[in-house]
Amino acid sequence: MMRALDLAEAVENGDLTPAALVELCAEAQAEFAHLNVFATLDLDGARARASRLRADCGLFGLPLGVKDIIDTADLPTEHGSPIYKGNRPKADATIVVMSEEAGGNILGKTVTTEFAYLNPPPTLNPHDAAHTPGGSSSGSAAGVAAGILPLALGTQTGGSVIRPASFCGVAAMKPSYRLLPMTGVKPFAPLLDTLGLFGARVVDVAFGLEAISGRPLRIDGQDFGTPTFGVTRLECAGEADPEAEAALRSAVRALERAGAHVVDVTLPAEWAEAHHRHIVINNYEGAQSLAYEYWHRRADLSPILVKCLEAGRAIPIDDYDDARGAANRARRVMHSVFKPVDVLLTYSANGEAPLRETTGDPRYNKLVTLLGLPAVNVPGYSGAKGLPVGVQIVGNFGDDHRTLAAAAFLERALARPT
Repeated sequence: MMRALDLAEAVENGDLTPAALVELCAEAQAEFAHLNVFATLDLDGARARASRLRADCGLFGLPLGVKDIIDTADLPTEHGSPIYKGNRPKADATIVVMSEEAGGNILGKTVTTEFAYLNPPPTLNPHDAAHTPGGSSSGSAAGVAAGILPLALGTQTGGSVIRPASFCGVAAMKPSYRLLPMTGVKPFAPLLDTLGLFGARVVDVAFGLEAISGRPLRIDGQDFGTPTFGVTRLECAGEADPEAEAALRSAVRALERAGAHVVDVTLPAEWAEAHHRHIVINNYEGAQSLAYEYWHRRADLSPILVKCLEAGRAIPIDDYDDARGAANRARRVMHSVFKPVDVLLTYSANGEAPLRETTGDPRYNKLVTLLGLPAVNVPGYSGAKGLPVGVQIVGNFGDDHRTLAAAAFLERALARPT
């Protein structure tokens, strides 16, 4: 995989140029074109931009993948749907402008599932083509895992950043709700939709997020002390597969060997209640966001998406308001959860990547997304089939820097020989 921070330092030191970075990506894309990472690839444009990009700070000219529900004026934004084939927005999404202002070079639009929902995409898992890369940020996760991209933007409404990162064996962060602006991103459920970033390692994700957002999020070269990790199996989400449990136990053992404080935590009843209301907000707002597509282009929507939209249209407004109330009650007890611990440690997904007929189950991501909490997938464990299985570090709202630091602590602990 391409390590974004190392590549940026090589450009800063004069050992690489932005143009050379584009060629590294082009070579990897030629080798792994069969993975179907890109909805639109713009190598010629990236080559042209490389000569005039800022290469003295920020992203140092690093190529970037952009999920294809994020508007770009120079490239089509098709939302994974034939309805928007060839669609050319008039303006870039704010996150695209921020990325380019930071010295990023947009290499192309990465494949998304249809409107970032559950219909399986054409992208393949780099570890085994018979298995899904996850969704909905499928191309972004697979592109980083295959070494085609050093960084890639995704979004999460249920588990669309953390789950594909787990399945593909890369680091990724879903930051606190609205830390990154959603203007110009196709909505599904606006109370849930959150931008995120994929990279090879946690330090790469932290580097990229700081460069793009302007917030102090880098963790390389800093000593944050020894975190206290609170372990939860999110019982409200149901039982995990044995491989997910094995990954979690491996993480706990690695943390204990590294001298970290690891304690079991019991989540409040308000959190379990909120978990079960995620689907109400997701489906109700999805039906509103895709009202035009449902009314005017229903025949061009997949059966799984139509079923979701019809379920959302059938939800009484009182049930939607009640679900929002449950989410607010869960947020009000948030600080009591994190008072004895720095972060939570739990599953990223319920096991290894399933076959390509599905994008996997987001059950362990829904609550975190609903509460707007920062979450990081930490890679480092392989299951019985040789496929990656990540674990998830979750922090308090707005505590993104500490969450990244704790995730990096775990990543280093997992890398140490036993």
